[in-house]
Amino acid sequence: MPKRVDHAVRRAEIAEALLRVAARRGLHAVGMRDVAAEAGVSLRLVQYYFETKEKLLLYGLQHLAERFGERVTARVRAAGHDPGPRAVIEAMLMAALPIDAESRVFHLVYTSYAVLSVTDKVLAAQPFITNPDAAESALVALLREAEDGDLIRPEVDAGLEAVSLLAMSAGLGTSILVGQRSPESAATVMNHHLNRIFRGDLADAEARTQE
Repeated sequence: MPKRVDHAVRRAEIAEALLRVAARRGLHAVGMRDVAAEAGVSLRLVQYYFETKEKLLLYGLQHLAERFGERVTARVRAAGHDPGPRAVIEAMLMAALPIDAESRVFHLVYTSYAVLSVTDKVLAAQPFITNPDAAESALVALLREAEDGDLIRPEVDAGLEAVSLLAMSAGLGTSILVGQRSPESAATVMNHHLNRIFRGDLADAEARTQE
């Protein structure tokens, strides 16, 4: 009896091979033959699942976003039961920093997708901005939840801070990749900014009791 193939697993394996090659060589230099060799399968099989390189790249982007979501979920769970808005925001931002092999691949390849979409007509025609928009919306919702709970300072604008946090995270990630700063120093910068947003010190607690 022939072995039954799980097509979803096979597609995911090919996408993983794409990400590994892209992390080593750059997304622009990746060909379907390279991905087939990395995955240990034939070029014809890669073409069976993904008819064109563009379709392979788009699936790879979706797979990358799913992996990112899984890492965020794992960090939130590690923060304990009902961790609160700040802990969830920290989980999202820290998951995007290239502080280990997996997150390094995420930052490097995701940035490559953004750059490639500027010049590649097929990628440019796709809703590439959807994932960043989703992250921004999630941050805004968390900051507004914190605002409702009187956890952030009164002058904070949730929308502006969400954009600022994402931009800062992206910039810090790139600075780690190029060796400008260490993951530890990047985390320090991020925590410094979060401390400016969230209440938490004794003075804040006393101010709330006097309001």
